[in-house]
Amino acid sequence: MIETIIAALLPIVVTILLGFLAGWHHDFDSKQASILSRMVMLYALPLTLFVGMMGLSRDILFQQKTMALILLITMVGGYALVYLFTHYVLRKESKISALLALCISGPSIPFVGIPVLGFLFGNVSTIPIALGSIIMNLIQVPITVFILSSGSTTEKKVSIKDNMIHTLKEPVVWAPILGVILLLCNIHIPAQISSSLKLLGGATGGAALFAAGIVLYSYRVVFNLTTACAIIAKNIIMPSVAFGVAYLFSADIRTVGLSVITIAIPTASIGVILSVQYKIAEQQIASILFCSTVFSIVTMSVFLYFLN
Repeated sequence: MIETIIAALLPIVVTILLGFLAGWHHDFDSKQASILSRMVMLYALPLTLFVGMMGLSRDILFQQKTMALILLITMVGGYALVYLFTHYVLRKESKISALLALCISGPSIPFVGIPVLGFLFGNVSTIPIALGSIIMNLIQVPITVFILSSGSTTEKKVSIKDNMIHTLKEPVVWAPILGVILLLCNIHIPAQISSSLKLLGGATGGAALFAAGIVLYSYRVVFNLTTACAIIAKNIIMPSVAFGVAYLFSADIRTVGLSVITIAIPTASIGVILSVQYKIAEQQIASILFCSTVFSIVTMSVFLYFLN
């Protein structure tokens, strides 16, 4: 079992290390990492999200209501609690709080979920992968982009309406929304177009993780109190909360296993993409991504052991 988790997470670690090596060899610097992240944010990631949505069955959106509620409450509720705690209790800047909330409550479902959940649960794994992706891309990411886009440093104050319009113009926001609308209308794009869009979209994970490695070299990995607390919250507390929510809904054992392991997946690379794009806490967020991925080999194995 642990071999499966290692096989799924090893490419992530290796890609980050390759980016770190590229930075150490002075092939890339932090500015070029920002350019890579901009390409991901404007083109590769929106294409991945759109094609991913269009590749689902409409019935998935109307099935597994219990699992949908477990993931929704855990991910959205976790995001809100982390943001409120870090911003109002720890007095961190709202933008940093938003990134921390996304890192802690958002698992890397598209990249890690497919090999891990697919191997452990078979075809039924497409349900939590789809539901988790929808929650992240339609709720967590747009809220984070909205917060990161607010509070301009210029003297001109940006209204909430203008900021909302700016957020909705971001491809990473409107692309999955368009995909869901088309999916609800039972409209699907031809396979030839879908495969064409996947070519650039397939670069999302690799480019984002490679850029994270460059950022790690440029700013150095930090394992401080914030990193440690974020890893404990993401890798241990969040899956435990998912288990508690599943227990409250009296979910069956398969739903419990799928929901808990989905939340136990390490933090998503979208946090690093956004931090580099907006030049906010790049070192801290990249360090959380790397450490969460490494430690998840142990934490996911523990949760799988107790769930079996």
